[in-house]
Formats: sequence, C-alpha cells, structure tokens
Amino acid sequence: MPKISKRGTLMPNSPIRKLVPLAEEASKKGRQVIRLNIGQPDIPTSDKALAAIRNLKATILEYSHSAGMESLRRKMVKYYERHNIHVDYEDILITTGGSEAITITLLTCLNAGDEIIVPEPFYANYYSFATSSDVKVVAISSHIENGFILPPIEEFEKKITDRTKCIIICNPNNPTGHVYSRKELEQIRDLVVKYDLFLLSDEVYREFVYDDEEFISIMQLEGIDKHAILIDSLSKRYSATGLRTGALVTRNRELRDTALKFCQARLSPPYVGQIAGEAALDSTDEYMNGVFQEYLSRRNYIVEALNKIPGVYSPVPKGAFYVMAKLPVDDAEKFAMWMLSDFEYEGKTVMFAPGAGFYTEGGIGRQEVRLAYVINVEQLKIAMKCLEEGLKAYPGRIEPVQGITSQTEATV
Repeated sequence: MPKISKRGTLMPNSPIRKLVPLAEEASKKGRQVIRLNIGQPDIPTSDKALAAIRNLKATILEYSHSAGMESLRRKMVKYYERHNIHVDYEDILITTGGSEAITITLLTCLNAGDEIIVPEPFYANYYSFATSSDVKVVAISSHIENGFILPPIEEFEKKITDRTKCIIICNPNNPTGHVYSRKELEQIRDLVVKYDLFLLSDEVYREFVYDDEEFISIMQLEGIDKHAILIDSLSKRYSATGLRTGALVTRNRELRDTALKFCQARLSPPYVGQIAGEAALDSTDEYMNGVFQEYLSRRNYIVEALNKIPGVYSPVPKGAFYVMAKLPVDDAEKFAMWMLSDFEYEGKTVMFAPGAGFYTEGGIGRQEVRLAYVINVEQLKIAMKCLEEGLKAYPGRIEPVQGITSQTEATV
C-alpha cells in the first residue's frame, strides 16, 4: 500500500476538536454537552454582514483579485486608521481566514528546517501550520502562576540559532487572554532587529481588551517595517467564523510581493466572504459595544466561578474570550474525556480543551484546560456547576499544591 507523507504523519490532531467523537457519543446518549472547547461564539453575526449576503445581486460568483477586493482592502485601511495603525491598501493581502495568512507567511519567509520561536501555551494550530510548512517550532514557556506574562527576553535569545527566522506572538493571546505590554513588545522588537528576524503578530482579538489595558499593535512600533507581519481576521470580531476572511498585512514590499505568488496559486479568497466582510466593517458602535460588554460580563463571571471551585486556579485574562485554568486532576485530557464518557450532572456535562495541547512537550500544561466563554452567563453557570460536580466525582482527582490553587480574592 502506498505510504502517506512524513508531513502527514507528523501533523497533530487538533486538541480543540479531538474530543468531538466523545461529545457526539454523549449527545446520542441524551446528555446535553455544553461546549467550551472551541472559539465559536453564540453572539449573532453582525447584521451588516448578513444583510450583504441576503442582498447580494451578483449573477456570477467570480474570482476576485488574488490580493483580495480593492474595496475591502481600502475599507480595512480606514478601520486600521481608527486603531492608530497606518497602512496602505497595497500593504494588505486578503486571505482565506487568518489561518491561511499564517501559512502563507511561513511559506514566504522560511525555508524547510528553519525555526520559529513561539511563547507557549500557544494556539494549537500554529504547530499544524509549521508542520505543513516543514518549519520547526521552538517554544518558550510562560506560566499560569504569573498570568502568562512574557518570559524573560534572555530566554528568547538563548533559543536563537542560525536557523531561527521568526518570532510569533498572539496579542491578545489565545489561549491565555494575556495582553502584551508596551515594554514586552519593545523587548521583542529590539530582539528581532538585533538578529534580523521576522515578527509575526496574530491580532485577531484586538477589539476585546479589558480593564483599561492598552492594546498595542506591532505595526505601531518604530523601526520594524521590514520585520513586522500583522495577521488579522474578521471572524471573531463580527462573530462570523464561517466567512473565512482574514488578512496578511506588512509594509515589507518584497515580502508582500512574494506572498502574493502564493495567493495567486490558490487563485483568490472567498468572494462572498469578502462581500460580507466589507459590510461587517460598517458594524455600528452599538453592535460592537454590545459584543464587548457581553464578553466582559462572561469573563467576570467565569473567572470568579472557577476560582471559587476548591482546588481550581485561574488568572484573570485581560483580552480575547478564553481562560486557562489549573485543575486538581492527574491529567486534564483524561479528565476531559471522562467528563464526556462517564459523567453527567442533571443530564448535562461540559466539554473543554485540554491544556497540554497548547504546549509542545514535556508534560507542561497537563493539569490545565482552556475554556472559551462563548456562551451566555446562564449557560456558563450550568457549565461551572457541571465542572465542580465532575471534579468531586473524578477518580483521578489529586490534592492541589498549596499556594497557587485558588484565587477567590481575584478582582475582575
């Protein structure tokens, strides 16, 4: 029998979706599965986007320009201006979601065997994008005990080799919710300039920054126009994950022109997604403020609820709509599977993403989980009750280490 590729063998399963078969089986048994495993919001999609789809009068769904529709790119320039990010429409390449933007960046900037440095825990698909590009991920561990702040910059420098070509960050961070400070970003900026590296920043959650934290884009940092690559997406901002409309933004003309070759190879980004995405950029302040306040309310509830459960610890995320929590269990993945296969509380159970899948190796994150607060507070209350009762009943529960296991005094 013909053998599949080594690349295919190395490609990891998604830790976010790998428990889906167990969830489907639980549903068949009549249990309600409350899904906190994936960033699929229950918030209605922007009515501007939906109206554009309903009112589409095109008789042919044609290819667009490989770089994306010019009208969409020009409107994105105006959007960025409102966020003090100054780019030209030609600096923007529209992609099939932020995922394609990252893959095209890796294919454009790195050769097979080159290395990227990523603070972990990180969005699990970064590893998949790197694997499909024959690129090696070199992780720098951040820690739940200090709220996942950026590891000392010296740790990054120790990992730099002659194969290192890029540093990747996510700001606000998925899965931790950490928002990078100006000092942290300037330290990274200085490092990429010193070693002549690319800096890729995934900023798809910029609209969701809480507690008066300052959001700073790498495009606002001075001196790195040739190094900086902004990854963006309309999916989460307008609750339109199915649009698959993202962007690669850079002032580096050579990088952009090379990336366009890959864009041409896949012909064009989705036509309808671009139409709806352009309309979504006209979403009202009322809609955007309502979405923000809803996520803030959910964040406040879930962090408080988690830290009230005996043995559970969660830092306060400052952005995005995810929270990492440390549980008093032997193995969070085993616990997540057990919750779906063996447990129910009043006919319900809860699904979340095991934390180890957001790290590279070595058992880090084995007791951690990521929860996406993408459902309303009433549903979150049920989910937290299921989690609390599940932890009581789980046969692999362990006594937590003193000192970092609860944060009942957490202010949110």
